[in-house]
Amino acid sequence: MIWKPHATVAAIIERDNKFLMVEELIDGERLINQPAGHLDPDESLIDAAIRETREESARQFVPQAVTGIYLWKHPHNGETFLRIAMCGDCKSHDAAQELDAGILRTVWKSRDELAAGTDKLRSPMVLTCIDDYIAGKRYPLDILINVP
Repeated sequence: MIWKPHATVAAIIERDNKFLMVEELIDGERLINQPAGHLDPDESLIDAAIRETREESARQFVPQAVTGIYLWKHPHNGETFLRIAMCGDCKSHDAAQELDAGILRTVWKSRDELAAGTDKLRSPMVLTCIDDYIAGKRYPLDILINVP
């Protein structure tokens, strides 16, 4: 059997020192995450980040840079996740749009608020992505190459 990590993307969106987060229901527990999700077949990483942000927050995400590439193994189930995080802006919000299944609501939280509730974060990648963004880590989007 070939080992395959989950290929995922996440959007880091900051406004007034707060970050756009989603509250989601995972196995009956309310957890906090960035707008994030799995890469779909035949989809670019950038398109996946735009789509996931739209589906989970009803916002139009405009990626500006990659903030990091993260590999994390879940300590309980052994699943491994490869996350590509991008930072950017939101150009619009469609308040009438229904959020993706499992997403309860969107919230804006500061880094300190997130750090105070690490037991409610979907994974340690959530805070690591925020810390890398705050540290100024930025890589050009053109490092994400789709090979035809």
